[in-house]
Parts: sequence; C-alpha cells; structure tokens
Amino acid sequence: MMAIGLALLGSSALAQGDGKAPGVAELAQRETESRAADNAMPDTPGTGAYPAIKEIDPTLADHVVYRPKDLAKLGDRKLAVLVWGNGGCSADGASARQHLAEIASHGYLAIAPGEIQSGPDATSTPRDRPADRGTGVKFAVATTWQDVAKGIDWAIAENSRAGSPYRGRIATDQIAVAGHSCGGLQALQIAGDKRIRTVIVHNSGIFADGSNPIAGINVEKSLLETLHTPILYVLGGRGDVAWPNGTDDYARITSVPAVLVDGDVGHGGTFRKPDGGEVAGFALAWLDWQLRGDRQAAKLFAGADCGLCKNPKWRIEKKGF
Repeated sequence: MMAIGLALLGSSALAQGDGKAPGVAELAQRETESRAADNAMPDTPGTGAYPAIKEIDPTLADHVVYRPKDLAKLGDRKLAVLVWGNGGCSADGASARQHLAEIASHGYLAIAPGEIQSGPDATSTPRDRPADRGTGVKFAVATTWQDVAKGIDWAIAENSRAGSPYRGRIATDQIAVAGHSCGGLQALQIAGDKRIRTVIVHNSGIFADGSNPIAGINVEKSLLETLHTPILYVLGGRGDVAWPNGTDDYARITSVPAVLVDGDVGHGGTFRKPDGGEVAGFALAWLDWQLRGDRQAAKLFAGADCGLCKNPKWRIEKKGF
C-alpha cells in the first residue's frame, strides 16, 4: 500500500466528529492524485529580496533545507529559522516547497525532514507505509517530531561551526516551528521547546482524546498545556477535515496568545498555489511579527482594523494579546 502523505488527514476518522472514514483503497487513490499534483508543480525562488533554493546539505542529509541562494546578499541580516513538519508526517521534504521557498526568500532558513520526493528534481520516491490491518486506516508516520526538532539542533550548531556557510548568519533566538496536517501535530509536539518563539499549525489540530488514528504519533489535548509562545492556526473552512480539531484546540488555549485564521480553501490550503498562495503570506507576516518584531507585519493580525479583519475571504479570531 502506498504512503498516505497529504491525504492521511483527509480521512474523516481524524476529525472530532463521527463519520465514515474512507477505505484504504480510496486513501491510496487520493495519495496517487496528490502525488501527481505535487510533481506537476515547478520549483520557484519566492518573491522576496533573496531568491531561494532548496537542497540537501551533506551535514544534514536526512532533511531538505530552503535558504537564500546567495547568503552574501544578506549582509548583516541574520537568518531566522523555521522548522517544518510535512503533511502526512511524510518523508517528502519537498511537499510544501513553494510555501517554504517563499518564506526562505525573505531571509529565512526553513528545514523539513526527509528527502526530495516530489517536483521536477525529485531524487527519490515515497516508500510504502502499510495500513494497520486492525483499523484499515491507521498508517505509520515516516518522520517524527524528533526529526523536526533535529533541524533546530543543526541550525544552532551550524551557526557556530568553523567552516560552515551559516557561521554567524543565523539568529538562534528567532526560531519557529510549523507544520501541515499530520506535520502540524509534530509542530505541537515540540512547541514546548524553550528555543521556539512561535508556532504555526496549518490544517491540523489534536484529535479527541483516545481517538488517535495514526501509528507512531501520540498526541492528546493536554499537549496544549505545554505551549509557551503565541500560536497561529490556519484552517481551510468546514471542508477541511481538520477544522473540528483545530477549532477545538483554539477554544481550549488559554495560557498564550492565539490567532485562528479560517477560509474556504479546504484541507490542502494554498500550498499548491504559486509561491504558496495567500497562506504563505499569512505565515510570513506572522513570523516577521513574532520573530522580528515587525510592526507592519503585525497589522495583518493585530487591532480591530487588522488586514485580515477586512478580508472577506478569511475569518479571524484572536485572544490573549
């Protein structure tokens, strides 16, 4: 059986509510279609001042790194860091490549676990992840939260390693974690790491306690108590299978500032739009605000007259600010 990838959280079994889950064959078909769409997407350098590339760095061979192509053009500007959890907890570190390249082009170092398994320069193919025969829809993850966290360790080490192209170029006090779908759960799993300054959860949310359908990932609502930074949830409307989970998470959060942005874009968000679409812009503005204190970027979210407050395509809720 082929990997479920982004289709994994397309199963209604992962939602808070009840519903008939798709069968294994249907999920496999969704994955086939998803993979074909991913492979058809071109690589893009982003729209920022620092055109980005993606690569496998030999010092972090089990991850995909997105960075400005010409680090010298950064001048005195240091790279903020975004570690990423892949959709489906897959090992395709290129599955959100347009989104991550867009962020990297604005002076970020983005790191996703896995290999380049999709796109025009794919170097490997996804490996099969058999279904749990007891449930029919329970699939083992191909990457873990530890793999996501490894990106933080590497970035900090590279900032001080003699001979590293990143030596002295990384803002080790400006680190964020984000993820899509199952990868959003991985982001929540490491959100308690004190090195992290903010969290973004895309099209995801913690399952109702006792209902986790993914082998290899253990998350319960109590995980929200580990949050120590502002958090942004971006959901795809009621057509997003993770909408019940994500909205429930948001309602439960009381200890940190939180924002929920919701629009009718479905579970796939705008990841397949050029340069990551609108959601990449939201994510970038959030990171610039939370990591760099950019007041202009904050205007998208902050205040009664915020940018998203006036955007009819999106709904925003916020608390704790």
